[in-house]
Amino acid sequence: MSRFIREYLAKAQELSSQGVPFVTVTLIQPEGHVPQDIGAKAIISTDGIIWGTVGGGRLEAQAIQHSKAMIEKAELQDVKNPVEPEMVRYDLKKDLNMVCGGMASLFYELSSHRSWNIAVFGAGHVAQAVVPLITSFECNVWCIDPREEWLAKLPSKHNLKKVCSEDLPGYVSKLPKDLFYLCITQGHFTDLPIVREILKRQDALFLGVIGSVQKARTLKNTLREEGFSQEELNSIHCPVGLPIGTNAPGEIAVSIASQLLQKRDELWKEPTEKP
Repeated sequence: MSRFIREYLAKAQELSSQGVPFVTVTLIQPEGHVPQDIGAKAIISTDGIIWGTVGGGRLEAQAIQHSKAMIEKAELQDVKNPVEPEMVRYDLKKDLNMVCGGMASLFYELSSHRSWNIAVFGAGHVAQAVVPLITSFECNVWCIDPREEWLAKLPSKHNLKKVCSEDLPGYVSKLPKDLFYLCITQGHFTDLPIVREILKRQDALFLGVIGSVQKARTLKNTLREEGFSQEELNSIHCPVGLPIGTNAPGEIAVSIASQLLQKRDELWKEPTEKP
């Protein structure tokens, strides 16, 4: 794989993990004098060029304008009718008033799928069962734990980032917005400061904490005394997971993964086609 393609894929993966919609523009079918070679690529978001180039000047300005229009259209489009890729042919002199006078086609491909991001605090026995399961979904997962040896036991997956950090509550602010959070650390006293920081962000799509009904009561009473609202306390799913299975780590993992899927579908309301 060439360096060019590696850089493109890395930037595309970065934007996708952040939930940023973008358009990949590729120069194809050039004729005559054109400002770039065939295969030139650019990644364009609503902020303009993010990576690469298709030649600069008026051709690139047109690419930016067309890409932004595609992104805006996608934001208004029903999920059942996604914005399709487009190929647009340009006469550089006639259409864009460029002196080089060649012909070029630009292929526009929108990437605007909603990114499902999940942060798992803790890499212990339950996480060892949960993380491999949820990384089989189309999502991006962070697993944060101070113990390198436990993180090393997790599988190496393209959509899993293992983070060794001594300051788990402090790492909350380093994560992107609109995440699903799972707190499955070693106990109440390690979960509490993490939950506190997650609630302060006010952007969690889901917050699940492993534990018992008694732990949930203690956790919420402490947070209530600290001034958190009842609405914020109600957003905490503790015990996390659907009421199915036993207390075996593998079955707990299935119950947690099932609840994550349930909440995702509830929030996004995207159509699901059964085979």
